[in-house]
Amino acid sequence: MKVRLHNRDFTDLILEQHYPEGFRVPDDKMVIDRTINASLLGCGGAYREIFLENIHIGYGDLHMYRPTEVYFETEGETVEMHFALLGETQAQDAETKQSYAFGYNHHNIFYAGGFRGCADYSTQQNIKIFEVNLLPSFFKRFLPQNSRHFVNFSKQMERQETALLQPHNFSITPAMHLIIREILGCQRNGAFKRIFLEAKVIELLLLQLEQLAALHDTPSYSLRKRDLDKMHAVKEYLLAHLASPLTLLGLARQFNTNEYMLKKGFKEVFGTTVFGFWNDAKMEEAKKMLLQQDVTINQVSDRIGYKNPQHFSTAFKRKFGYVPSKLKRVRN
Repeated sequence: MKVRLHNRDFTDLILEQHYPEGFRVPDDKMVIDRTINASLLGCGGAYREIFLENIHIGYGDLHMYRPTEVYFETEGETVEMHFALLGETQAQDAETKQSYAFGYNHHNIFYAGGFRGCADYSTQQNIKIFEVNLLPSFFKRFLPQNSRHFVNFSKQMERQETALLQPHNFSITPAMHLIIREILGCQRNGAFKRIFLEAKVIELLLLQLEQLAALHDTPSYSLRKRDLDKMHAVKEYLLAHLASPLTLLGLARQFNTNEYMLKKGFKEVFGTTVFGFWNDAKMEEAKKMLLQQDVTINQVSDRIGYKNPQHFSTAFKRKFGYVPSKLKRVRN
């Protein structure tokens, strides 16, 4: 697979990346993890990429100083799991002129049998994108055949037609956000890192396929852009303050809005309530600590803001169906 980036209409080449067939890496490395400075694109930030056999992971944390167009070409087939974590992006196929737009907190899956187009960042903004490229042969192992959308997508892949799995995008769920954080924060090495990343990518794909299979309504936001920005900022704040004592009124005041707008806007953008999202994030973080760290249940309870460990155990069981002590027994 080969990717080329240009800063003008396919004339000035600024970056060319070559990937081995099947994203294979040397046996002594198992996983390649590298970062590219975004100054090559005339913007701030960086683009991190991780690849292992069958899978390429990319994470861009970028700041656009001015409206920017990036022309790009890819060679080879890929299925991309695309997550727009922050900002707005739009890409256009240079041949068909079809546009693909992603707004705040949107995701979708698309296939490209080689692509030539332009990504347009039309305003000064911060952009965060997370994308996973899969070999079609790997992806097809997990594609259900019990839905018209999945069957049609499979046929378009066979014809090597650029296509979205669903015609419109869907909201990224709290569970998806947490898996993305786990992938980017993985500290394992070698074979263990490869196993972990592959498992998490498959888990993330499962959540996408389940949601795309179940939902058919086009999401539309009634919020103004500045209110969308606030909802996204609230989400980031919640994830960074899992143990802090927070109130709806306090959050509304901190982000210069009111309780009604915060409740309505957050649920519209993220598909759940403010405290539903926050509590899910707490429980997922607690589960991660119990599985990966040598900590007591009381310590975990305290770290995610529960003063009473019994209340934590009750909330944990309500979320996962079993008490946290069961995980401690499994780990030990």
